[in-house]
Amino acid sequence: MQRALTILALVCITSTMAAAAERAVRLDSLDLSPILQGWGKPQAGKSVEGKKMTLNGTVYEHGVGTHAKATLYVSLDGQARRFQTTFGVDDEVGTQGSISLKIYGTDKLLYESPVLRGGDAPETLDLDISGMTMLYIVIGDGGDNISYDHADLADARFIVDGADPVIVAAPKEEAVILTPAPPLEPRVNGPRITGVRPTKPFIYRIPATGERPMRFAAEGLPAGLVLDADTGIITGTITDRAHRTYPVKLKAENKHGMSERELRIVVGDTIALTPPMGWNHWYAHYDRITDSMMREAADIMVSSGMADVGYQYVNIDDCWMNAPKHKDPLRVGPLRDDNDVLIPNKHFPNMNALTDYIHGKGLRAGTYISPGPLTCAGFAGSYQHEALDARTFAEWGFDFLKYDWCSYGRITRDKSLESLKKPYLQMSALLLEQDRDIVFNLCQYGMGDVWTWGEEVGGHCWRTAGDLGFELTWYHEVARRNAAHHPYAHPGAWNDPDYLQIGYVGNAATTGEPAPCPLTPNEQYSYMSLWCLMAAPLVYSGDMTRLDAFTLNVLCNPEVIDINQDPLGKQGYPVFTEDDLEVWTKPLEDGSLAVGLFNTAEIGRSCTLNWTAIGLEGKKRLRDLWRQKDLGAFEDSFTTDIPRHGVCLLRLWPAE
Repeated sequence: MQRALTILALVCITSTMAAAAERAVRLDSLDLSPILQGWGKPQAGKSVEGKKMTLNGTVYEHGVGTHAKATLYVSLDGQARRFQTTFGVDDEVGTQGSISLKIYGTDKLLYESPVLRGGDAPETLDLDISGMTMLYIVIGDGGDNISYDHADLADARFIVDGADPVIVAAPKEEAVILTPAPPLEPRVNGPRITGVRPTKPFIYRIPATGERPMRFAAEGLPAGLVLDADTGIITGTITDRAHRTYPVKLKAENKHGMSERELRIVVGDTIALTPPMGWNHWYAHYDRITDSMMREAADIMVSSGMADVGYQYVNIDDCWMNAPKHKDPLRVGPLRDDNDVLIPNKHFPNMNALTDYIHGKGLRAGTYISPGPLTCAGFAGSYQHEALDARTFAEWGFDFLKYDWCSYGRITRDKSLESLKKPYLQMSALLLEQDRDIVFNLCQYGMGDVWTWGEEVGGHCWRTAGDLGFELTWYHEVARRNAAHHPYAHPGAWNDPDYLQIGYVGNAATTGEPAPCPLTPNEQYSYMSLWCLMAAPLVYSGDMTRLDAFTLNVLCNPEVIDINQDPLGKQGYPVFTEDDLEVWTKPLEDGSLAVGLFNTAEIGRSCTLNWTAIGLEGKKRLRDLWRQKDLGAFEDSFTTDIPRHGVCLLRLWPAE
């Protein structure tokens, strides 16, 4: 009896000790500073606006108020037992806002909420996290955008036996270079088709990788075009006004071998038959841009190898003109001369000399202005001088014009479709009168569903949303929204989700000096893959002077770029989504199919693509485009491991 009482006492003591060791640690007691979120700062015990945390009329004293999209990385010691919270849209936004919640344990998905909207009943959860060393809490935007997405993790707490949880920074990734180095033997790259209008000047630098020196040839050039065999630059004017297609065999040869590729030169009314590729200064240099920076960018486009895979436009953005006022006195002065011609600021002494320099490298030059009286940065606009400016840009030698809405909203407060179209119809007609081809880029942030009428008003590409620089970490959501407009894209007409911002870029909110972009290496591969699948313009907007091997490997994989530049001109889009696997497809001219497998989860995972899920059947031959590696033939499915936020980009052909 005594022994039984002793054992019972020990059991009671042990249970009491275990209960005493198990304790609650509130989320709002932790350091919240590493939390990443879409707007504002995380608030302890309050809504994201600093008010009482309220869900469906219930006020909570504890919890964290945040904003989609938000990510919390919580380090655990394996001794945590449970995570508990009540999740929903804070009452401060009424019926607005839409959010979702996913919670991952160390290596698996633990919980996924439905989409919750303002006014919905919150979700209460109590998760077993025993043995976990990491917890990933991901608050999504409900699949639309982040407006009013005020999310509360109310009464959030960890039940632990050991150390307190710690919110940590996002996991670091090694910048692994996947693109093989170009071989010494030549490889002709670039688009397989290009357009030019009759009697307009033509310039084309044959893109080719391989050891230099290299000799070039072009068989079948139309009359009026000539090739410099040493530089590979084709120039001239096609004298025949007939609309026709010239198949030209391009050749590049060095001591290691020879490469051929057909380029179809299409003489007709349509240009930009493939998405424009190049560089724009904005997200690197903002209002600091100078003539010497533009020349240096052209130099580096060639020396870095970017031009060898098809990048060709060197584009000035805002701030090349004079402004009524600016912190830099060299950018202040009269906006126009006595003849009403635009006056470049003192950092741009001679526009003709600048474009001549760019053209001398076989590249093309682009510029920028607004249809309003001032640009977005407060420099001279084109309002009431449109015809003169179009003529001036042509005389200066520009090949590309970005026309940015900016202050035009003060001219026409009417947002009717007619008013939205008016400035672009006017400028496109004026550009057609000039003696050179000028690609016309509409920049008005998607107003009035511009993708439905951008081509009608003479645009060759049009921005479908606001500046990506303000939401760079949401590049995938931006891509999804842009992909929804795929029926409107085709040769000569492209949906533009904004520039490629990897490497060193400046903070868009502060127009700061270039710094490493906030995307992980795997996210950068996904970003480039999405833009190529979408047939989006590939315009890099980082600091050209700080290009490193990793950034160039992302920008300059010719097999990946071939997907973007495919002559069929179809825009890819997502066709299948399940369990954090997103599958995009893009049909190609040769009958093959580009397929992107994207892991949108916070953990690496094995992903399986079944042919039936994307409407395929029969044996397929697969090639990994980033690694430029044949994977073999597969009967009805393909399985691979994809890291967090990573991609597997494939090209599929029927297997013989």
